[in-house]
Amino acid sequence: MTTNGVHLETVPHWIAGAPVSSTSATKSEIVDPATGHPIRAVELGGADVVDKAVASARSAAEAWASTPTPARATILLAFRTLLLEHGEELASIITAEQGKTLADARGEVARSVEAVEVATSAVQQLKGEFAEQVSRGVDTYSFRQPLGVCVGITPFNFPIMVPVSMFAAALACGNSFVLKPSEKVPSASVRLAQLLAEAGLPSGVFNVLHGGVDAVNALIDHPDVAAISFVGSTPVAREIYRRSADVGKKVQALGGANNHLVVMPDADLDAAADALVSAAYGAAGQRCMAVPVAVVVGDIADRLVAKTVQRAEAFRTGPGDAASSDMGPLISESAVDRVRSALDTATGQGATVVLDGRKDDTHDAGYFIGPSLVDHVQTDSDLYKDEIFGPILSVVRVDDLDEALRVVNASPYGNGASIFTTSGVAGRRFAHTVRAGSVGINVPIPVPISWFGFGGWGDSRFGDDGLNYDAYRFYTKAKVITQRWTETRQGVAPHFVAAGSQ
Repeated sequence: MTTNGVHLETVPHWIAGAPVSSTSATKSEIVDPATGHPIRAVELGGADVVDKAVASARSAAEAWASTPTPARATILLAFRTLLLEHGEELASIITAEQGKTLADARGEVARSVEAVEVATSAVQQLKGEFAEQVSRGVDTYSFRQPLGVCVGITPFNFPIMVPVSMFAAALACGNSFVLKPSEKVPSASVRLAQLLAEAGLPSGVFNVLHGGVDAVNALIDHPDVAAISFVGSTPVAREIYRRSADVGKKVQALGGANNHLVVMPDADLDAAADALVSAAYGAAGQRCMAVPVAVVVGDIADRLVAKTVQRAEAFRTGPGDAASSDMGPLISESAVDRVRSALDTATGQGATVVLDGRKDDTHDAGYFIGPSLVDHVQTDSDLYKDEIFGPILSVVRVDDLDEALRVVNASPYGNGASIFTTSGVAGRRFAHTVRAGSVGINVPIPVPISWFGFGGWGDSRFGDDGLNYDAYRFYTKAKVITQRWTETRQGVAPHFVAAGSQ
């Protein structure tokens, strides 16, 4: 592909263990968010590429499912080693296409390594159950078997961590996999495919295709696909859940979020301010577990806002690969426009923009906007209700913990919620009462380690839990066997009764 006289390298699909070009002439530019300039192109495959990828996965599925679980784990351990060896390269790929700082990108790679480590425990997690003598001479036992071809549809904000959290568990359970990453950040997925092949994964077990809505719909509708995993916005998650369930597939669809951090009057305000800055503005707020809302209890709001603004003003925006940058750009110009529009609307709905990221004019190019803090935000305002997915912190003032809980629990989303307090009573009440899948006590972003399950409540999740520890059930199906072995005696008629009736 050539743009303005410059030839752009095209990111290929990865099917049956090799890079593949499609017959489709449709290509899309991959833009460096720090400059706004295209750096690569990506092919957007259609039904022909979907059919090839699924056929490749299907042809490899039976042999991979028959591979002993420890042997599958050995390949994943080799893949883990390669992730560590190529960590800096992978972080650079993330930063070039997604824009986040190298520090954030390195952290993403580290969490991906953790997900692979957990996946290698499949030998333990897939063990079945056994009950002896449930009836006379009858035993019952169970085990779990792979589903077949599984699909992952992943977002732009975590080009490595989200895909790995899906396919590592799926592969460990004996499934083959087709990954459809965001077309904004496709290069990391192809590099992961190359590393899996280097680790010894058989050809066809893991495939990558690039495409838009048509490719997603074709994957969902494909009769050979058994399960769909998705992470993205709530409207799309809801539609993917509906469409997948309609055709009888297993589906986990994680949607948007509007996470709250409650700050109690007894909290360490310096610690709370530090937490708010990192949770609201880290990765430019483009995280499903970011904290866009601070619910401040009592008379501490003015002091907390002042401390938070002081820290946020010191945040330096810049290219993700610059050592001086605390926050990189947003993913696109439309994302910047969305943040600007949200701030424009907020002032018209009675809120006060205390720190205005629109005034960050230090960059001549790229999709930059500085951190913003908006105080006196009302819960019926657009800024509060919408998922902005950018570096804006909204401050909602309440009188007590009861009101704070009402505010948090009235949100349709339920990914995460946190409280900062020195009171064990308040912390325990919050943990047991708040409606969210992940809860933090003096922890701003309560993403659990991969040995625990992860998934939101309400409009943040549709369908099954299927990440981290929960993945072993999502990516397998149970089979229960009830058996009786008796000696054959000539002249004695067989005697059939229901198990448990004798």
